[in-house]
This record gives sequence, C-alpha cells and structure tokens, in this order.
Amino acid sequence: MAVRYYDWIAHHARRAPSKVAAIDLASGRRFSYSEFNARISRLASFLRHSLKVSRGDRVAVLAPNTTDMLDVQFACGRLGAVLVPLNIRLTVPELQFITGDCAPDVMIYDTELAETALAVAKLCNVATSVPLGSGGAYEAGIAAAKPLDRSEEVTLDDVSTIMYTSGTTGHPKGATITHGMTFWNCVNLGGPACIGPSSVALTVLPMFHTGGLNCYTNPVLHAGGTVIIMRAFDPTEALGLINDPAHGINAFFGVPAIYQFMAQHPAFATTDLSRLIVCGVGGSPIPMPLLKAWEARGVALQQGYGMTETSPAVLVLDREDAARKAGSAGKPVLHTEVRIVRPDGSDADVGELGELWVKGPNITPGYWNRPEANKTSFTDGWLHTGDATRVDEEGFYYIVDRWKDMYISGGENVYPAEVENVLHQIAAVAEAAVIGIPDAQWGEVGLAIVAVKQGQQLTEADVFAHCAANLARFKCPRQVRFVDALPRNATGKIHKPTLRKEFSVASEVDKKVAKA
Repeated sequence: MAVRYYDWIAHHARRAPSKVAAIDLASGRRFSYSEFNARISRLASFLRHSLKVSRGDRVAVLAPNTTDMLDVQFACGRLGAVLVPLNIRLTVPELQFITGDCAPDVMIYDTELAETALAVAKLCNVATSVPLGSGGAYEAGIAAAKPLDRSEEVTLDDVSTIMYTSGTTGHPKGATITHGMTFWNCVNLGGPACIGPSSVALTVLPMFHTGGLNCYTNPVLHAGGTVIIMRAFDPTEALGLINDPAHGINAFFGVPAIYQFMAQHPAFATTDLSRLIVCGVGGSPIPMPLLKAWEARGVALQQGYGMTETSPAVLVLDREDAARKAGSAGKPVLHTEVRIVRPDGSDADVGELGELWVKGPNITPGYWNRPEANKTSFTDGWLHTGDATRVDEEGFYYIVDRWKDMYISGGENVYPAEVENVLHQIAAVAEAAVIGIPDAQWGEVGLAIVAVKQGQQLTEADVFAHCAANLARFKCPRQVRFVDALPRNATGKIHKPTLRKEFSVASEVDKKVAKA
C-alpha cells in the first residue's frame, strides 16, 4: 500500500503557529507557520476553483528566489498537482522546449521576467499566466480565495515536481521528483546537517534547482525551522546576514563558487561565523585552498554529493571528518544504496575507479517523456550517475570527475578536477578549469582556462612550472588561456560545454596559425 504524503506546513501550523517559517528578504515579508499555512490553503483554492488546476496538472514558475515558490510547491501538494520550476537564465527557445515538453496549465511569473514568460506561454499555448507581486493577479487571487475545502489524497509515490536538468548535451530532461524523494532527502540530510526546529537556513542557491530547494530549504521546513530566502546571491549581503545575531543563521549551503566569492570578500576576515552549525558544499569538487581558507575561520565545509535525480543527497561528509577527509564527498546517507561499478557491470575494488550507481527511495522513478533515457539510465533499479568515483579503506567516497569530462592523453586517463585542484594552489588564480582538446601527437591534451585575481599577475610559464612540480607529465596542461571570468550556469557551476565550444575551436585555429 502506498504511504500517504503528509503536509509539513499544516503540521507545524498546528504545533507552533507563531513560529517564523519563511522570510523573503527582497520584499521584507515574514510568514509564521500559521500565516504560511493559511496562504498556501488560499492559493490552492485559487488554483483549483479559479484556474481549474486539478490532480496531475503542471504549474510552471519562472521567478528568482522567492517564498512564493514555496507557496506554489505546497499548494500543488494539496491539489496533487505538479510544480515545474523554470530556470530564469534560459532563453525563450530553451524555455519553449521545456514548457512544451511538460505542458503546464498555468505559468506563474515574476514581473521582471514578464516579456520572456508571456512569450513562452503564447508559444506553448499555456492557458493562464499569473504575475507575482503586490497588485498582481497572484496576490489578488490569494486574497480573494476561501481556504481550500478539501485536499487530494496524495501518496509518497505521486509526482510532486518536474525539475529539468541543465542539458549539457542535447535537450534537457525533466527528472520526475516524487513526494517520497523529497521526504527521504529531508531524513537523509537531517542527521549530517544537524537540522531541527532551531535551524535557521539562508537560501542563496536558485530554487529552480534542487540545491536551492532541497539544500537546506525543504529539510528545514520539514523540521519546523526557519528559512531566509535571498532573491539572488550577493556575497556582501550574505556575509552581513550571517554576521547579524538578530537573524541567527546557523545553516548554509553553497557550491564552491559561492564560498569562493565570500572568502575573497574584504568582510570575510571580520564576519562572525561562530553561529554556523553546518556549511554544506556540493555541485562540483571544491579546491583544497578554499577548504583551508574556511577552516582557518573555524568553519568546516561539509562536502557532499548528489544529483537532481537523487533528491539530491547521496553522500555527505560529517563535520568531524571534514578536515581529516578533505576532498572526500563523505559516506552514503542513511536511506540509499551505492555501488562503484566497472564498465563490465561488476563491482570495483577499494581504491579502484568506477562509475557510481545509486539506488533507493530517494531516486527518481524516471524522466518525463523520455522512455529511451529511462532504459539507458537504469539497470535493475540502479541509477547510473555518470560520475567517476572511488572509495577508500575507511568507506569514504571520492568523486573524481564526470566520465564525460575525462580525456585521454597518450593513452592515459586525465580527470580535469585533479588538475584544477593543483591550479587552485597557485595564489594568483581566482578560478580555473581544464578541458581536453584534440592533439595530433597525443590524441588529446589539456587546456587550462584561468582567471587571475584582481591586482595580481600570472604567466603561462608560471602555470607550466607549478603543474610540472605537482603533476605527472601526461596530466600537465599543454596550453593556457587567460580570461576575466569563467562561464557558469545558474547554480554557479563552471559550464564546460561553453568552454569546449569556445576554446577547442580557438586552439585549433592557434595551431594552424603556428604551423603556417
């Protein structure tokens, strides 16, 4: 029998009605659990009775971070409807594909994105478009609606969200997220992140991605804590909020770039970080110098690993091991199973590199409208992550790199993350990335793309010398390109497809010119 989904907000509204549930920094709005619950109830009623949203219907949201995203998430839960958060950085054609794929009945949008939202809605024949903000149809609809008369009977197996992956190759895929996946992620992260009713989390990652919505926003709300929502990450504002005892922020999650921007900020040295109980980091390997910079301020960055398809938590490093096992993504969370698999499907030995496979109640049941992807992405219920991984003698897992980012130079496998970590040891390097480019002699060689810290200098010879002293010869980049900044996606990850498109072609041109 399917297990029923229970409404966390309604629960905490009964137990702690006056407790602050959510704060929207951009608008200054604050909602107690009682107020939040009533608002969600009226929104659900507005969606059902005025906009004719029913069980299984999709509701798309195109907006920067806002507590309204949480309104829609929980209102959809009460209706059995499905939230589709849209990436605000995408173009009209990109959003047209996603919206056409999931076919929402309603498009809720921020007024700053009205032109894009309305264009996409028109192209995809979305029945209703609803603007956010005071004086807009969204707030008017909530104000006019009566409390929801009846919630749908929803189970943990029902789909709650469709979250589209970044689409680094081809079109993005919509990972179907069930209520159970979100619940088990709350349980899996709750222990390692020490999340409870006293947790106050600052959310800075985009909530249209799993990192912003589920690390640690949903787990904190599940526990009855408080979430503070920042419209868009700003290191000055983030450090100021963490420094202010009135906010009491004790939980924070970011990708390496977020921590880098904060560590490089002049206020970092004087910010009071003592209230931070957990600082989680994921999304990509974190450079060792950055870990050390935060460790020097008394903060252990707890590395972890996950994917949109895994809720996202799969591996987490406990605080006690953060310094001792720096570089590891930790051990498996409570309710999940992991394997490291050789190309032939057998299990790899300790220390041996293989692909990470994951299984459990936190794993997506599949991709929306993608039967072929569902066939190739799973084996007997095990999700193929595509990440090259190894485990040490103590059971700690290390995500070496994406299989697709690996290149082969002279017959040797090179994982860019390892080379990038060495590049970040150079004091003048602000950020760096490595890609494989074609080479007539070696098949492929490494190209390092480097951004230098403001006011500092670095030459190609400096980079070559440092790499030669710290890496095997076949791993050393053969070319270096200096840039002002590296391209990143909405979560702050370096976007390697953009680098490959720009620099692989440029490098080939350079070779031809040199030969001429």
